[in-house]
Amino acid sequence: MATSTEKIYVSIVDDDGKVRDGISWLINTTEGFKCVGSYASCAEAVKAIENDLPDVVLMDIGMPDQSGIECVEKLRDEYPDLKILMLTNYSDDDRIFNSLRAGAVGYLLKNSSIDKVCEAIKEAFHGGAPMSSEVAKRVLSYFHGQKRTASLAADLSERESEVLKALTEGLSDKAIADKLFISIPTVRFHLKNIYAKLHVNSRSEAVIKAMQNKM
Repeated sequence: MATSTEKIYVSIVDDDGKVRDGISWLINTTEGFKCVGSYASCAEAVKAIENDLPDVVLMDIGMPDQSGIECVEKLRDEYPDLKILMLTNYSDDDRIFNSLRAGAVGYLLKNSSIDKVCEAIKEAFHGGAPMSSEVAKRVLSYFHGQKRTASLAADLSERESEVLKALTEGLSDKAIADKLFISIPTVRFHLKNIYAKLHVNSRSEAVIKAMQNKM
């Protein structure tokens, strides 16, 4: 795992060689990042990641052998702590939410600038849930359009509800702490309680449950 003086190791899963080469070059020429793997298929990624040991994986959805969403599930089963960011052209609700359910920590569109991609990689590495602005709008729209399930919301304290809402906005622990004027350890304490009350094990699962129940 990278420290403040080390690089964040990144791997790319995309069937388009030009895309992989372009993103690899951009990452390698950006201070603080290093591309350690570039895979043309999900099968190749599952096989190689054990040796490459990336901190963050950039995952396309439209892969030739199987969906990138399925690949997320396989990688998270093998490496539960691996941070996987979707980087794709698709922005429909089904693919967004299925990616998050599979274990992706964030969702970016390929029209994102390299600065945005690197910022998202850093956010994911530090525990955030980064999303492109268009994706975030869709998530919030879905969130606001769902029927409320009072039994779930009632279990959360007012502060826990505020932390959960910040999660749905894709904020990192530090950003949540700054927004709510609390410490990072306090944020993590609330997250632990939220996970227990919602019966989930990750930020992505908490976001999905919140969206499903308009919490």
